[in-house]
Amino acid sequence: MKFKALFIGAALIGMMSTSCVTNKKYSELQGKYDELQSSYNSTREELINCNADTRNLQQQLQAAQQSNGELKQGMAELKNTLDKSMDANAQGSVNIAKLVDEINASNKYIKQLVDAKSKSDSLNIALTNKLTRSLSTDELKEVDVKVLKGVVYISLADNMLFKTGSYEINDRAMETLSKIAKIIKDYKDYDVLVEGNTDNVPISRPNIRNNWDLSDLRASSVVQVLQNDFGIDPKRMTAAGRGEYNPIASNDSELGRQRNRRTEIIITPKLDQFLDLIDQAPEEKDK
Repeated sequence: MKFKALFIGAALIGMMSTSCVTNKKYSELQGKYDELQSSYNSTREELINCNADTRNLQQQLQAAQQSNGELKQGMAELKNTLDKSMDANAQGSVNIAKLVDEINASNKYIKQLVDAKSKSDSLNIALTNKLTRSLSTDELKEVDVKVLKGVVYISLADNMLFKTGSYEINDRAMETLSKIAKIIKDYKDYDVLVEGNTDNVPISRPNIRNNWDLSDLRASSVVQVLQNDFGIDPKRMTAAGRGEYNPIASNDSELGRQRNRRTEIIITPKLDQFLDLIDQAPEEKDK
């Protein structure tokens, strides 16, 4: 409408130039023209400002659209990362569950070993106490009983069991062996190793070549007495000789040589029981 008014104003001015008008009329028209010119200028300025505002809004819209695209991309990447994290967490939960199962299995196995050792230690202590109480004061001077690493050792002095250089058992040793045999019978889950030992003094006897032979024969004699005279199951027993090669004292003195001349009865839990426990050990699984 404003542009239309300006057009009319211009037309009137043209008419004024071609026709005679009064000063009063001219002044009125001039005022109208000035008013229209001012309105035109104001409208033009508003249009310029509107165009500037439009460009500014378009730039803001483009920036917002670009920011929105970046946000969408960031959200997609974040979702992808979250999905991977959840997958990894699920896999981690599975691995943790497997680890817990393996730890529980190991703890059960360790408890079995501890229980077995505790039982063995208790039986060994009871066996030792029972044997010690059954021996007389004189017998305890020639018989040494001790427990080392879960094994019971009964060490019998050479001069109590045998004559010098012989493997025949003395009559006075039979009573002591009978007491030991009774204890061995009471502990049926134990194996028995009889081990002969000598000093380093060479021996020269018919049918005995050296100290190896002598220690073997003495161990065999004890085993056969325990079997034949006291009914110990021979399947539980082993005879072995170590000659002069397992001394517990120096052979440089008579006292030391006397200590080295001994026969040991070694009582141990049956090996197959511990092998069974070993077989029960939990296997390591791939992680």
